[in-house]
Amino acid sequence: MTARRNRFGPLSVLALVFVSASLLKLTSSGQVLAEGLAPEKPEPAAEVADECQPAVPAEMIAAIQSRERELAAREEDLSLRLIELDDIETQVNQRLAELRAAEEKLSETLSIADSAAEQDLARMTAIYENMKPEQAASVFETMNVDFAAGFLARMKPAAAAAVLASLPPEFAYAISVVVAGRNARAPG
Repeated sequence: MTARRNRFGPLSVLALVFVSASLLKLTSSGQVLAEGLAPEKPEPAAEVADECQPAVPAEMIAAIQSRERELAAREEDLSLRLIELDDIETQVNQRLAELRAAEEKLSETLSIADSAAEQDLARMTAIYENMKPEQAASVFETMNVDFAAGFLARMKPAAAAAVLASLPPEFAYAISVVVAGRNARAPG
């Protein structure tokens, strides 16, 4: 028996599928081209905007605008306060500089005064050291015990001993107690 061949073989079917697909493609692209050449209907901008945004009540808009005005007023008030604070800070810094300058001047003045007082004490101590012990003792007897003790503590030991020996014993003892107790409470 001879097999009869089918009229339509697999190659014929495949060719038919390709041709059909090509026709479909041409038809659909033709419609696209036809639609692309047709003028579009423009949509109004207001309708598009309304479609995108939800409706906001007028009361809410008024409240937001009122809040914006309040915030703007506060911001302006804060700006003015910052300017005032900057001015105050400048004044404070200026006064601090003036105080520092006055403090330095006062410190210099005190240093000069201390130096002058020290020079005066050194001069008086030298004078008492150069006096005869009996004469110095008669001057010391008229002084306050603490004051006299200050001078005797600054004098050279030999001169101080000669003046102490010339003083009445009670006064010499009182001066000795003051001189000995001056540094008793100082931290060791």
